[in-house]
Amino acid sequence: MYRDPVQSLEPLPSRHAAVRALRVGMIGIGTVGAGTFRVLARNQAEIAGRAGRPIEVVMVAARNLARAAGIVGENIPLTDDPLQVATHPDVDVVVEVAGGTGPARDWVLAAIAHGKHVVSANKALLAVHGAEIFAAAREHGVAVAYEGAVAVSIPIIKALREGLTANRIEWVAGIINGTTNFILSKMKDEGLDFAAALAQAQALGYAEADPAFDIEGIDAAHKLTLLAANAFGTPVRFADVQVEGITALQRADVACAEQMGYRIKLLGVARRSEEGMELRVQPALVPASHLMAHVNGSMNGIMVKGDAAGVTMYYGAGAGSEQTASAVIADLVDVARLAGTTAAQRVPHLGFHAHAMNALPVLPRAAVCSPHYLRVPVHVASGIEAVASWLAGRQLPVRQVTLAAGQPGIGPQVLVLTHAVRQAEMDLALHALQAHPAVAGAVTSLRIEELA
Repeated sequence: MYRDPVQSLEPLPSRHAAVRALRVGMIGIGTVGAGTFRVLARNQAEIAGRAGRPIEVVMVAARNLARAAGIVGENIPLTDDPLQVATHPDVDVVVEVAGGTGPARDWVLAAIAHGKHVVSANKALLAVHGAEIFAAAREHGVAVAYEGAVAVSIPIIKALREGLTANRIEWVAGIINGTTNFILSKMKDEGLDFAAALAQAQALGYAEADPAFDIEGIDAAHKLTLLAANAFGTPVRFADVQVEGITALQRADVACAEQMGYRIKLLGVARRSEEGMELRVQPALVPASHLMAHVNGSMNGIMVKGDAAGVTMYYGAGAGSEQTASAVIADLVDVARLAGTTAAQRVPHLGFHAHAMNALPVLPRAAVCSPHYLRVPVHVASGIEAVASWLAGRQLPVRQVTLAAGQPGIGPQVLVLTHAVRQAEMDLALHALQAHPAVAGAVTSLRIEELA
């Protein structure tokens, strides 16, 4: 994520020479914080060998001090005031893994104002307050690193900012929420309805007691905001993301998609065109033969298309204590390598230097153009002829119309696949189709993503 300083030709110091450790103050010692502390302790030799110096936790802020002491031991100072960590003179870098967007913003800005680097796994904080935080970091000449905020153990930010720097990125698309992917996998594999799959996810710890951020697509939108900024060199634009979750998905659509050769996944999609930028999170059909269709359970998968590299794919765990810790510590190693560099020598926070950032317009939902899947309930199976005839009369770019295989508890269903069509035209057609006398219930419409 950051470039090492240019090496001089002077002799390297002896490996026995004293090198000051990077001193870490942690705010939060919950699931991610505890995992970070464990991995730092367990792999300290390997980590120091990569970083060029030791990385040591010197102070921890926690709500429950007794629990924190049980994790970090008696030799590390504890406090229940995060600002003490953010401003302490013996702390070089603050690791913020407490979550939230209110107090966390204040802690991070305080750390930056005191000249400290920041590592965070808090995607909501950076999606909502990223513009302010990154501007403050530039002003004070410090780094803000956040690999663990986007795709847990997948080094996608490093890939966008370093590995793919030669490319004009055309699009980024991914399964970036492990909870919803687990639910959709259960709906497909076990024929569960949404409520039953969610209950199973909660029982296994994949979903929170209040799963709204996950199932409504908000968590994925936070992550997509950061992906798009790094891919296209735009400011973070969370408020502009079009977000649709999976709560309205029915088991029938999962089965019908399978019949048509597709799988349903909750995708975050950022795509650049001459008209502007698409920023959207929605359940979409992906071809069953596509690699993304085989990202199952709580796993994440991200694809990036660059003009030079073509399509590349990144796969890994979508949740987990030590999995997230892996990304947090990788950021710490990068920070440890900053000694002797100036801000101008470092990879910028969003991959592009501030003067090169551009505010691409975000396309409204009505202007997004994509193929669609429709499920049309009809009174009788012969209604397929009426629906097909009506669609032909509307001159929609239809490529397939068929009758769904029998589904328990529901009547006949006509399945329609279209070629690419603007959402505004599709919405008008859906409104009119809904009033057709052959139609027996609500028409379902989902986008299709070919990801090619």
